[in-house]
Amino acid sequence: MLVYLSEYLPILIYILLSILLVLLIIISIKVIKTMNRVEEIVDDVDEKVKSLNGVFNVVDLVTDKLSALTEVLSDSIILFIKGFFKKKKRKLEKENLEREVEEDE
Repeated sequence: MLVYLSEYLPILIYILLSILLVLLIIISIKVIKTMNRVEEIVDDVDEKVKSLNGVFNVVDLVTDKLSALTEVLSDSIILFIKGFFKKKKRKLEKENLEREVEEDE
């Protein structure tokens, strides 16, 4: 039995290792093909994103301008309302001052 194992076991192991080596080579080739496909897809997506980059820049510029415009408008409205209430307050203070002057006389 030992003679049998000592002669045929190494042969069996070499055959299995050869099969394993062939399978690893096949898997490596398939992985390389898959990676090439993935690279092509990534390059295609990258080109499409670069072509849309101009559109994104325009949208960004428009939103910046609209933001600045709404800020100016809101500041103007706030100043108008503050001015309105200040005028009303000044008018009331002036009337109170006139009443005090009339009461003092």
